[in-house]
Amino acid sequence: MDKITLQRDVVRALRQVFDPEIPVNIYDLGLIYDITVDDEQKVFIKMTMTAPNCPMADDLFMQVNEAVRDVPGVTDCAVEVVFDPPWDKSRMSESALLELGLL
Repeated sequence: MDKITLQRDVVRALRQVFDPEIPVNIYDLGLIYDITVDDEQKVFIKMTMTAPNCPMADDLFMQVNEAVRDVPGVTDCAVEVVFDPPWDKSRMSESALLELGLL
């Protein structure tokens, strides 16, 4: 499987993970900053939380890791939680903004 297809499938999987406090998936919410797939089909994710003291951080981290590892073709997954740059609503997709009534 090529990297582009695998990355697309990872995005689909991430769209199935929801922030329990906000009824929008984490990808469209803008919490995923970067997805990289290496030659061995290991996936590296850089993600953030809506706030550094997010009480659901551990749960979201585990859900992301599990969702990505379940994608056919993925050999491994490494998730890094970063807070720079800080998350803000400008990172949200248009559909997320519509869903939350912000557009």
